[in-house]
Amino acid sequence: MTHSPKNALDVPLTDIDILEAGNDPPASSLEAPQLFTKGQQTLDKTLDKKLLRKLDLHLIPFLALIYLLCFLDRTNVGNARLFGLEKDLHMEGLDYNIALAIFFPFYILTEIPSIAEGGLFPGANYFITMWYQRHECGFRMALFFSAATAAGAFGGLFARGISEMSGLGNKAGWSWIFIIEGLFTLCVACGAYWAINDYPATTKFLTPAEKSEVQRRLIVDKEYLSDDFDLKYVWQAFRDWKIWVNMLIACGIFTALYSISLFLPTIIKDLGYSNNTAQLMTVPPYVLACMLTIGGSYAADKVKQRGIFLLVFELLAIAGFVMLLASDEPHIKYVGTFLAAGGIYPLIPLIGAWNSNNIGGSLKRGVGIAMQTGFGNLGGVIASFIYLTKDAPRKVNYPFTFRMKLIDLH
Repeated sequence: MTHSPKNALDVPLTDIDILEAGNDPPASSLEAPQLFTKGQQTLDKTLDKKLLRKLDLHLIPFLALIYLLCFLDRTNVGNARLFGLEKDLHMEGLDYNIALAIFFPFYILTEIPSIAEGGLFPGANYFITMWYQRHECGFRMALFFSAATAAGAFGGLFARGISEMSGLGNKAGWSWIFIIEGLFTLCVACGAYWAINDYPATTKFLTPAEKSEVQRRLIVDKEYLSDDFDLKYVWQAFRDWKIWVNMLIACGIFTALYSISLFLPTIIKDLGYSNNTAQLMTVPPYVLACMLTIGGSYAADKVKQRGIFLLVFELLAIAGFVMLLASDEPHIKYVGTFLAAGGIYPLIPLIGAWNSNNIGGSLKRGVGIAMQTGFGNLGGVIASFIYLTKDAPRKVNYPFTFRMKLIDLH
């Protein structure tokens, strides 16, 4: 007959007591984490923070790296455009815009089944919800998505340097942008299978006690939500009107986001700067966007409110587009790019966390995230036709983009 471990007062120790002492809990508790109840005592704050830091260090950096490369590969066409892509490929009229737009329908079709690159963004957001409590997800999603702003910043720097390779191997500088950045993505992707951990129960970087605690925290946070794989939860997601509202909001946000990420080098060049200078001047707006993306979601997680932050960043983005629309002064327009980028990018992790935190069990949540992201990426098709060559030198349908931001605000 076995006895439960006891402390000096001859009182049976709970699993949490054992964890605080640095020992592993009984095997039975690891095999049945559902036995933990909402009212049970949690680890003290110091141990809780230590566990979260360990999760952050093992999970987020690689996710951010692969998304940085994903977004870099998706948007580097804007940098390549400044180095003769259209001329070399004999593009005229809407050819460039059509080339941008045709990418998105196929990308969107892979969102819900989460295959190929299309599944990366919704899959990563879903993955984060399987490790962290709801009020902790927004900040981690922001750390992950901030890689998109880093891609914008690095993209300009890389493109400026790589363009000097023009003529090497009888290839244009814009060709080398795709080749070098694509090879880097390929190399990193080969190690992704071993670098990414699946679930808390199967990971190798946590001790048995830590695995148990991660699962306990999730059970407490999600209470009695189902993790069963049942198609009825898929249909529930399709019938949930709140997800459809989030999809419409996401489409407006992504329209403005892609209008910046695909065309910022062109916008700055048309302010009167050289190609090389324009590439470098794309970096500062993305640096600001990165800081606001992380800072905004961190604050939202702390106060456990997202709506007010969404409104503030929407207004910031609208102010940036107003400056681009209303002024003919290059310096004012350039400041407008800071506000536009700084207002748009923080919205993605905020609306993503808001949506995922308010959907039921794991299957419905996964489908809901993919629905939101997939429909949102229709904004890429719209954004592809906002900046038209025939409108040069202004080259932008700013009123349309401005109206899309007002739709978001409503």
